[in-house]
Amino acid sequence: MPASPAPSSPRPASRVDETAYDRRRLRQWLAGDARADGVSRRRLLTLLAATAAATALPAPRPAHAADTPIVKPLPPEWFIQRGTNAETRWEALRGTGHHTPNELFFVRNHTATPVLDAADWRLRLWGDGLRGKPSEGRPVEFGYDDLRALPAVSRTAFVECAGNGRTYYTTQQQEAVTGTSWTLGAVGVARWRGVRLADVLRKAGLSPYAVDLQPRGLDAEYVSGGESLGRVRRPLPLAKALDDVLLAYEMNGEPLPYDHGYPVRVLVPSWVGIASIKWVGDIEVSAQPLFSPWNTTFYRLFGPAHPAEGSAPVTRQTLKSVFELASGATFPVGRGQALHGRSWSGAGAVARVDVSTDGGASWRTARLHDRPRADTWTRWSVTWKPDATGATHLLARATDTAGRRQPDVAVPNTQGYLFDAVVRHPVTVI
Repeated sequence: MPASPAPSSPRPASRVDETAYDRRRLRQWLAGDARADGVSRRRLLTLLAATAAATALPAPRPAHAADTPIVKPLPPEWFIQRGTNAETRWEALRGTGHHTPNELFFVRNHTATPVLDAADWRLRLWGDGLRGKPSEGRPVEFGYDDLRALPAVSRTAFVECAGNGRTYYTTQQQEAVTGTSWTLGAVGVARWRGVRLADVLRKAGLSPYAVDLQPRGLDAEYVSGGESLGRVRRPLPLAKALDDVLLAYEMNGEPLPYDHGYPVRVLVPSWVGIASIKWVGDIEVSAQPLFSPWNTTFYRLFGPAHPAEGSAPVTRQTLKSVFELASGATFPVGRGQALHGRSWSGAGAVARVDVSTDGGASWRTARLHDRPRADTWTRWSVTWKPDATGATHLLARATDTAGRRQPDVAVPNTQGYLFDAVVRHPVTVI
């Protein structure tokens, strides 16, 4: 039987300042005190005006890939298939409760879902940010049962792709962007259960000199532009890792499904989904700042509104709202009904949602159905009795406890990350 949840430890008073942290990383890079794993010399010269230093990682245990990129069924009434990815249809979530059912949870894969055996799985922690054996070249290992024997915690949190809403840069703002054309279905909320990464790090022998961690997945190497970038991995500041990050092995009371990281994944609440590495196989713990393609080439903001070398690596998710409706839904004129939706933010809880049923001409405050909480969404509803036939747009605009409100226009970037503007949801009254 899994261990009972342990009391949550208090969080640090201050949140991670990733912008300041990134500036420090860059200064350390220029001084020769940082490493870049898998980032090309040309890319670093462009991004950092410095020389890359390649570092070999221990080879992880090979995984068996599924026959298709995604293992679970993808009925068209639930999902929009997008290559190796699957976007949840919002109309399929109507009435499902606060947590997204596992079978309806979106899938974001770089390659194909690996099918792993928990009995063979090992998590290796290694690097010069650990004391003792790792410094002698022998990593510390944890098996699946080892993790489950540690004090367990549960946390409700959303996971969301950084490109969720990307298509609206084009359809609403006429901006050309690259990447998967997600609408708003690349997000889900689950109740995750696992162990604190902080507990595992301390058990492994965390050094006082550690500054960065780099979890790496066991999925296949990712090829971009004809070049293999290796297995998916992304550095994580130690301050965040010790705050609220989990090594999760359950999702909504069940073992993680294959597509969602079985047997163990990283969960980084409120940060972009790429930080929550699935199928984690090893974690480098470093006394030097780390870079990978997933915080240099990808998951930075580039474009006219951003520095030439790109922004700091994107971390916290932005603010969004969505209706639990199909695009182009129809409604009978003169008949009252309730419109339902959800809003969420990476900066805090959702405090207020306003809804327009006339294309933005007027707004009403929606009723909130959840106690506003950080790291998850708030469900809401508003009544509507359309009084005229024809096409119109429904709009929802959230405000969070950090004081942010969804804008009318999102600041564009070339890879289409972090779309946060109010989305115009088309409907027809008949």
